[in-house]
Amino acid sequence: MNPSRFQAQLPPWLHAWLGEIALAMQVVAILLAAWVLRWLLVRMVRRLSARYDLPFEVSVAARRIVGFLVGFGALLLVLERFGVSGGVLWTAFTGFAAVAAIAFFAAWSVLTNVFCALLLLILRPFRLLDHIELIENGERAGFRGRVVDMNLVFVTLEEKHEGGESLLRVPNSLFFQRATRRWLGEPVPVALPPRRPDDSDEASLGGTGGGAASQFP
Repeated sequence: MNPSRFQAQLPPWLHAWLGEIALAMQVVAILLAAWVLRWLLVRMVRRLSARYDLPFEVSVAARRIVGFLVGFGALLLVLERFGVSGGVLWTAFTGFAAVAAIAFFAAWSVLTNVFCALLLLILRPFRLLDHIELIENGERAGFRGRVVDMNLVFVTLEEKHEGGESLLRVPNSLFFQRATRRWLGEPVPVALPPRRPDDSDEASLGGTGGGAASQFP
């Protein structure tokens, strides 16, 4: 169909909005295509994980990477439709990534946690949804909970107390400084220690007698 003939059949007041309508349709088409592509790739990752019995952590990481790449590509196409050059966007992104990488590797503690995250993924002392406990000094119990998330910096534990539930983020490097106990079943919820009425007063005064407050110059 001839576009000029189709435009002549439209009302005159709609002619000024044809460019915006076409742009909106292109953006919707890009987003729809990106959603379909992401759905297909995620489904393919799930089938490969089920066929080759891949670890659950690898499947989750692959789905996140696929979602990021498809979303970033769709964002570049949408911005290009609005007149922003893809080369300029890529240059800005690579420059920002280089600065972020330098700042990232400058923080030694963050680099240590990233390296420990790779070791946890390879050695697999525990998995997602496992109940674990960190032992301090080989005897005293420390952090305890169910592993609900693992990333490059933290391991998130879901704690259950008598008063409710909470989330605790433990640095990855801490698992190589403490002994880790992996529960075979679900442990008994930890009782919260009772709070004495004079705890706040002692904390504000640094304790009674010649304790920590006497060590200040």
